Amino acid sequence: MAPPILKLDDIFLSFGGAPLLAGAGLQIEPGDKICLVGRNGSGKSTLLKIAAGLVEAQSGEVFRHPSSTVRYLEQAPDFAGFNTVQAYAEAGLGPGDDPYRVTYLLSHLGLSGDEDPRMLSGGESRRAALARVMAPEPDILLLDEPTNHLDLPTIEWLEAELQKTRSALVLISHDRRFLEKVSTATVWLDRGTSRRLDRGFAHFEAWRDQVLEAEELEQHKLGKSIEREEHWLRYGVTARRKRNMRRLGELQTMRSNYRGHKGPQGTVQATVSDAQESGKLVIEADKITKSFGERAIVTPFSIRVHRGDCIGLVGPNGAGKTTLLKMLTGQLSPDSGIVKLGTNLEIATLDQKREDLDPEDTLANYLTDGRGENLLVNGEQRHVTGYMKEFLFQPEQARTPIRNLSGGERARLMLARILSRPTNLLILDEPTNDLDIETLDLLQEIVAGFPGTVILVSHDRDFLDRTVTSTIAPAVPDAPDGRWIEYAGGYSDMLVQRKGALEERKRAEKAAEKPKTQQSTASGNSKAKLSFKQKFALENLPKEMAKAEAEIAKREQVMADPNLFTRDPAAFNRLAGEMEKLRASLTDMEEEWLELEMLREELEG
Repeated sequence: MAPPILKLDDIFLSFGGAPLLAGAGLQIEPGDKICLVGRNGSGKSTLLKIAAGLVEAQSGEVFRHPSSTVRYLEQAPDFAGFNTVQAYAEAGLGPGDDPYRVTYLLSHLGLSGDEDPRMLSGGESRRAALARVMAPEPDILLLDEPTNHLDLPTIEWLEAELQKTRSALVLISHDRRFLEKVSTATVWLDRGTSRRLDRGFAHFEAWRDQVLEAEELEQHKLGKSIEREEHWLRYGVTARRKRNMRRLGELQTMRSNYRGHKGPQGTVQATVSDAQESGKLVIEADKITKSFGERAIVTPFSIRVHRGDCIGLVGPNGAGKTTLLKMLTGQLSPDSGIVKLGTNLEIATLDQKREDLDPEDTLANYLTDGRGENLLVNGEQRHVTGYMKEFLFQPEQARTPIRNLSGGERARLMLARILSRPTNLLILDEPTNDLDIETLDLLQEIVAGFPGTVILVSHDRDFLDRTVTSTIAPAVPDAPDGRWIEYAGGYSDMLVQRKGALEERKRAEKAAEKPKTQQSTASGNSKAKLSFKQKFALENLPKEMAKAEAEIAKREQVMADPNLFTRDPAAFNRLAGEMEKLRASLTDMEEEWLELEMLREELEG
């Protein structure tokens, strides 16, 4: 094992009240790719700033190798003194660094370098800061939410760039798919302390659940031990006084540990308020178009949205997702074509810019619309502080100005308000921004189980795969030209169908290049059909998929044992590794079978 180039040990930090960090640690070795995970407010960003030397811990040890270079991705970059983005990004280079790296990174991040830093949007500022910290290829790269405001093509490019970098990484992100692809180790920050798993994020949730189950079991055992000791003290045969005093001291220690145990933070508990059912046809768009100047944003596009549909909108920034969304919901008129909205629609919108929030308003006033201390949820009067608790806000925060909330807390507050109001059409524009993984899980369950209709814009591939029934994406992903296509299923399904369509187009182009006589001879001799190998695969893949699913189920049953990780961590890690390979193999087989089935249907007309 290589010696650490940065190590934080037994870090303590408090801003008054309960400590934010109490015994937390972080060890970084050359080549590490660590994801730092935990609930919003658990201290992840603070721990990263301590590692970067921007915040000083009140106690604990901090070691940085003297020759190691560290770069930290700022949430709010300081552009003072720089006339261009290029100059700002180049200022992060060291004496021997290659200036071309800045140009390369800026171009892939959608910036020319000539932009005036004072005129940048929030997303552009983040991209400029990303280029500045990545260009020097430091020994340690600390990235706090690097995918925020990035579109899908850029996120996928960033994944590939970080996978091949020589820098040791520590990442904070809400994007599950991003963490799964980049990380090789996981540090979980929970209740002020940290635990490390030497496996990537794909294994985190199963491991976390095992740890919490083992902890709950230990607390249960401690409670039983206290009951036994109290019974012995009351009713047991009197032993020597000295022994009684020792056992009494042990009992007091156990009681103190039991009372002082701080369980994991609860999960958000929420349901959507019932609304009158909308008409069966929610939205009908017929050949709608939109252009700004000479640039086509939407060329003739038609869609019928039915009650119960969940539709995802994806595409690069600037492709026109928000414009198309506004046309579909009647907020923006098309240049041509018709949009008809169904009957009995009650629309609720979560806007990515959080424009609905007045920073000077208080949480209670925002949730109740200034109508006192109560709000109506599902026809029932609820006190605002009780309702706030369901979204992990403390009663004392009721009079807190919204400006004091973090990005994740603001998203949670808007979610609380939306869910308290009757709605049958949810419009979610980048709903996953700033949400922690547990709140993302809740949002996923709400969207997947929502009885009405959902239209959402998102760059979160995992969230899309888990929720949407169809995906609308640009026909040309790298250079949107206004043409949009609706694909069945989630983001991964869209990629498979797009790949199949691309291969079909290539086959057609290849056939068109043949002399006409060859084409007519070939068509006269035989009808196109599947090869023997393709037929065999189409018939046997379902059996192989069933076998893989059975093997996965066997391992899931073994891993369901709450004591397995504590008793035999090596066996737990081995099973987790086997599960990862089996799931990857199952995904490959499913994609191959889907492509072959589509080809068979095409050949059979």
